[in-house]
Amino acid sequence: MGKGITIPAGTRLRAAMILAILADALQLVVFPVFITGAASPADDVLDFGVGATLAYLLGWHWEFLPSFFAKLVPGVDLVPCWTIAVANVYRKSMQRPLTIEGVVEEPAKRGDIQED
Repeated sequence: MGKGITIPAGTRLRAAMILAILADALQLVVFPVFITGAASPADDVLDFGVGATLAYLLGWHWEFLPSFFAKLVPGVDLVPCWTIAVANVYRKSMQRPLTIEGVVEEPAKRGDIQED
């Protein structure tokens, strides 16, 4: 058996951000033009696929749940929820507890994103 492909954290983050932006753009621009109604199967498939791919790239984060639930509320789907979720995951991964001297107190937890 061969080894799995490893993707550096910075590359995973960039891929996740590009995927989130593309998914939000599709949901804001393309789907409303071609697909009518709030219960769009194509929109649901896109959301599940994007959520699963983001969880694979970045690990599971609670920030992804509002993106799923926001699609259930009319009008909220106009907000780029996937992009905001990925940006928030990145922001939280950059926060590390510091001691008074300014030295990192503990190493990053497994699943946190770090730049290459």
